[in-house]
Amino acid sequence: MEFIEQIREGFMAFRDYQTWYRVTGDLGSGKTPLVIIHGGPGCTHDYVDAFMDIAASRHAVIHYDQLGNGRSTHLPGAASSFWTVELFLEELDSLLDHLQISDNYAILGQSWGGMLGSEHAIRQPKGLRAFIPANSPTCMRTWVAEANRLRKLLPEGVHETLSRHEHAGTCQDPEYLAASRIFYDQHVCRVNPWPEEVARTFALVGADPTVYHAMSGPTEFHVIGSLKDWKSIGRLSRIDVPTLVISGRHDEATPLVVKPFLDEIQDVRWALFEDSSHMPHVEERQACMGTVVKFLDEVCSSNNTSGTPRNSCRAPARLR
Repeated sequence: MEFIEQIREGFMAFRDYQTWYRVTGDLGSGKTPLVIIHGGPGCTHDYVDAFMDIAASRHAVIHYDQLGNGRSTHLPGAASSFWTVELFLEELDSLLDHLQISDNYAILGQSWGGMLGSEHAIRQPKGLRAFIPANSPTCMRTWVAEANRLRKLLPEGVHETLSRHEHAGTCQDPEYLAASRIFYDQHVCRVNPWPEEVARTFALVGADPTVYHAMSGPTEFHVIGSLKDWKSIGRLSRIDVPTLVISGRHDEATPLVVKPFLDEIQDVRWALFEDSSHMPHVEERQACMGTVVKFLDEVCSSNNTSGTPRNSCRAPARLR
């Protein structure tokens, strides 16, 4: 795709803090803009930078760092109870208003971003035109159960090493971190070495893990934070916009993890990337971007921004 050079960055006042954002492309192009919600909770926009490519299709792309992360205000002294789903929903709503796109936008949420996006879409906001949960859980208990199943399939001793340190509370031990990396290289990002933007996000999380530890835990698969009992199952049927589920064949977001999206959402299709794990946007970048653009162009036509039922535009059940 041809790269769009029109880029602007800024900060939005949110409560007493600052949220950093970046717009790639022209918000006035006439095409529905796409808001990218990064994962974690506690990661940064860097590892999902690839979605800038979408702007070449004239869908402007908005990245932002959620509060506590990246270039936004950090609050290392905040109590764990400060970091809530409601906080991040309020921040997302504020960003939509700040950019004056709350009447016409699409959301792509990656991993935790898809969890947050689900909560947003379940509320049926009037301006939401399409939703893309990418590699996202629908139930944290299922997520952990599947992660533990995948761990047991790793080379001998890895699962035992992880479990031993988790029980001992020594999850910062170099042995634990090395064993975690074996899982990550199989089920989070299979590009070796990791792309610079992916490595940068992990380094930034390591430098300030406040949000990640409060809401998730020490690793992707040892979830002991406030989200440990979170689920959207039973509520997903309220999502009334066209939805594209993205996952990878080797994803920690296994088919069982994403199945409730497919079972409960009326207007849904699934793109499964055969050579990817948790990050098809870097593992199969061109194919992933093409799939997203095709979906957006089919369901977010310019004449569907007002007055038309939002679930009236349908795409094929399978895009790949």
